[in-house]
Amino acid sequence: MENMLLRMLGVLLCALAACAEIAPVADFDLMAGKWYTVGFATNAQWFVNHKDSMKMGTSIMTPTEIGDMDLSYSSLKSDGSCWRMTHLAKKTDTPGRFIFHSHVWNNDNDMRVVDVVYDNYALVHTIKTKDGMSEVLNKLYSRTPQASDDLQQKFRQFSLDTGVLAENILILPPNAECPTV
Repeated sequence: MENMLLRMLGVLLCALAACAEIAPVADFDLMAGKWYTVGFATNAQWFVNHKDSMKMGTSIMTPTEIGDMDLSYSSLKSDGSCWRMTHLAKKTDTPGRFIFHSHVWNNDNDMRVVDVVYDNYALVHTIKTKDGMSEVLNKLYSRTPQASDDLQQKFRQFSLDTGVLAENILILPPNAECPTV
């Protein structure tokens, strides 16, 4: 147990050091429309406990008139119901970097779009902070439910480079979509 705690502390310190250096993509333009969440990577305990049951979901990103982003997430659960969550991500002085507070998880989020090809994929790095503890969450979004092998490898390598353990990097299995509301 002690060994595991030391290992996790080391990963956390590594992740925090790496996170401080992660910059958004240059020449960022707002990401609008529907995206599939095809990759998910974090060492967060809730994820470790539930990763075997996670499946692909969708995200609708809607820019506001002032440059913020409305984020709407949904994923069809195994019982046929839909899990949904929304956030208003506020722009910062750095293009491609947004901040928001999650009322669902009661944490503060520093979200950075670190790589994007607007008609193909986006790689998003978020630092989630709650009660003084920070965790990294990386997501790979795609315009289609499938991401190329090269893109999956790019996501895996980025996640490893930001301190996520290899066993906590997932390419999510396909899933039916929630009905629109």
